[in-house]
Amino acid sequence: MVETLPVGRFQFKRLVAAFLSSYRNLFILLWIVAFGSVFIWQRKITGAGISVSVKTGLSRPMPKMRPFAFNLTDFGGVGDGKTLNTAAFERAVLAISKLGKRGGGGQLNVPPGKWLTAPFNLTSHMTLFLAEDAEILGIQDEKQWPLMPPLPSYGYGREHHGPRYGSLIHGQNLKDVVITGDNGTINGQGQSWWKKFRQKLLNHTRGPLMQIMWSSDIVIANITLRDSPFWTFHPYDCKNVTVRNVTILAPIREAPNTDGIDPDSCEDVVIEDCYISVGDDAIAIKSGWDQYGIAYARPSRNILIRNLIVRSMVSAGISIGSEMSGGVSDVTIENLLVWSSRRAVRIKTATGRGGYVRHITYRNITFDDVRVGIVIKTDYNEHPDDDFDPKALPIVKDISFTGVHGQGVRVPVRIHGSEDIPIRNVTFRDMSVGLTYKKKHIFQCAFIQGRVIGTIFPAPCENLDRYNEEGQLVKRSTAQNITDIDYDI
Repeated sequence: MVETLPVGRFQFKRLVAAFLSSYRNLFILLWIVAFGSVFIWQRKITGAGISVSVKTGLSRPMPKMRPFAFNLTDFGGVGDGKTLNTAAFERAVLAISKLGKRGGGGQLNVPPGKWLTAPFNLTSHMTLFLAEDAEILGIQDEKQWPLMPPLPSYGYGREHHGPRYGSLIHGQNLKDVVITGDNGTINGQGQSWWKKFRQKLLNHTRGPLMQIMWSSDIVIANITLRDSPFWTFHPYDCKNVTVRNVTILAPIREAPNTDGIDPDSCEDVVIEDCYISVGDDAIAIKSGWDQYGIAYARPSRNILIRNLIVRSMVSAGISIGSEMSGGVSDVTIENLLVWSSRRAVRIKTATGRGGYVRHITYRNITFDDVRVGIVIKTDYNEHPDDDFDPKALPIVKDISFTGVHGQGVRVPVRIHGSEDIPIRNVTFRDMSVGLTYKKKHIFQCAFIQGRVIGTIFPAPCENLDRYNEEGQLVKRSTAQNITDIDYDI
């Protein structure tokens, strides 16, 4: 006697079999399971109130609850989306600043509602907490955004000479600042800024959504940041910065320069468990621009980026540069999914930058529908002025890629060194990328020295030495300086 399955159960099994028979669906399912496992493990670790120092591996306590708490409405705030709340924010911050270190500072609670404001400053030992359904709205009238001096490591505003607009939420020379919530939102309402930028109606560089400068012990967690006028979160010359469980959004087109997170001359940074989909780089690590960055001499170093899903149709998922004149080193990027993007991971620099990019580790990187997977570019020739030193040549070396997988990629690797700026000591291991373009030179190289360990797909360029899985040399390259770069594919 044959046992029959109930109709509903049979249909379910048939649907599961059909789903798993699709390579794309199976790939996505396995990636989600793996990413979810890592995410849950990380949440268990951080939920215990401990985070890990990138450099030392030593645990450090997470920020504690503040002993004093205020509501924005206590200072006259009105969350109707129309009333301007700048004065209410300023009065609340002033009250917290008077607490100083006493008992650990104070917390400002932003209740549910829409809280329109012009830019305002934070203070030390402060927590800004956004309740669920709370939304801080940046005023769109640029006349109410203050002007600030150019960043010292840039010389000029990034888009115009002279002063630049400040950020909606700003802080300088601070210690112990937390911006968090129940997934409340900070909305820059950048649409008018983007339109005026395209129409060349702005006389100054646009301001970020949030910028914190010359500060330490900064935590951004459990909030949504969206529609910034310019870069979204810009920590500048800061130490000990943590960004965790943050969603950053902007239109993937027609939202110029809306980078997600730009650590700039920063040290000891952790960015983890985030979703970022924006109109430029999801993350761009920087350290100053040409001669100004060289003189400022503050590198970005000791940065850990992990457990991210990112998208960028204009630039790249994770970038280093192009403003890297103070140097970038000791960066680890792991457990990263880049989907439906123009480029996945990119290092960009140029003659005149000086500085260095070194000791960069990429591990467990997944591409899904990406035009170019890995890019290193040495001719990104944007300069603040004509006074840069053409003899200031950047050093790019000691870069490793381990566990690179994916599908729907047109060009998996494009590493474009030059005679003046060769790329040195690059390692590929455990790489398998499904391709959409069947052309010979899809793993493209020029002026690169490095190695492939084991078998990878697609076949690497001839510029790289070949080693077996045991690390034994199989074939030495004699063609490190040849080029097969083809920007037409």
